[in-house]
Amino acid sequence: MTASFKGILFMCLGVLFLALGDAVSKWLGETHSPLQIIFFRALVSLPLIALLAYFSGGLRKLRTRRPGVHLLRGLIYTATMVCFVFGLTLLPLAEATAIAFVAPLFVTLLSVPLLGEKIDPPVLIASLTGFVGVLIVVRPGGEAFQAGALVLVGAAFFYALMMITARRYGGREHLWAMVFYMTTVPLVVTGISLPWVWQTPQPWHWLGFLFSGILGVGATASITMAFRHAPAAIAAPFDYTAMLWAVLLGWWIWGELPDMWVWVGSALIMASGLAIAYHDRRTTLKRRPTA
Repeated sequence: MTASFKGILFMCLGVLFLALGDAVSKWLGETHSPLQIIFFRALVSLPLIALLAYFSGGLRKLRTRRPGVHLLRGLIYTATMVCFVFGLTLLPLAEATAIAFVAPLFVTLLSVPLLGEKIDPPVLIASLTGFVGVLIVVRPGGEAFQAGALVLVGAAFFYALMMITARRYGGREHLWAMVFYMTTVPLVVTGISLPWVWQTPQPWHWLGFLFSGILGVGATASITMAFRHAPAAIAAPFDYTAMLWAVLLGWWIWGELPDMWVWVGSALIMASGLAIAYHDRRTTLKRRPTA
């Protein structure tokens, strides 16, 4: 088995974990506040992340000289999760997933003012095409438009900011340190809010909180392994397998079926993302020095 194929398998596994975690969060959101869901997810995830860090070189990997950066990223991640989990409770799973796909396009566009990067014309055209796809899914002004769509666009925007900060500081901080502190901040923030949003969980809800945290860490670990084995331009496009899982889970659990416009918009979003990945791969190959 080639390294790239292993990377693709890890990516698909990580995306499956994400989709299952989203479905669990949506189910829990029928009873519990997004703040309570995020609190228990972080509470379960944090010791698992510390354990992974320990086996990846020791807890010294969690040391940092940039607490301010981690606080900022943690607050952005908190906003991302609150918007996303709240949006899941308002929209069908497949539609929510399709809107979330706009995050990489936000990363591309925000990298210009925030990182000083340049966008090649084909990438700009592909990004704008992706946003057209989002408008088709969201349909502002139409009867199908819901506030939940705007909430999820907000989640995608915050997620893009988080990825931008990862690009800027990821080379100076260890991966598990960034993930650990990114998870600690929402645990503290949502923990403070618990007295105002608390709903006593039923026994099966405790299992949901447990699996939500485990799936989140499993997704992070799997996607990390994917990018260790395969170049980003090869592994990243398989993120779109999330749409398949979202449709299947939404249909199986809630009887949700996307309408034609969700499929059309999703196709445009995916096509734009694949075009950007293909362009990045060709650019990387051209810039790679010969052996």
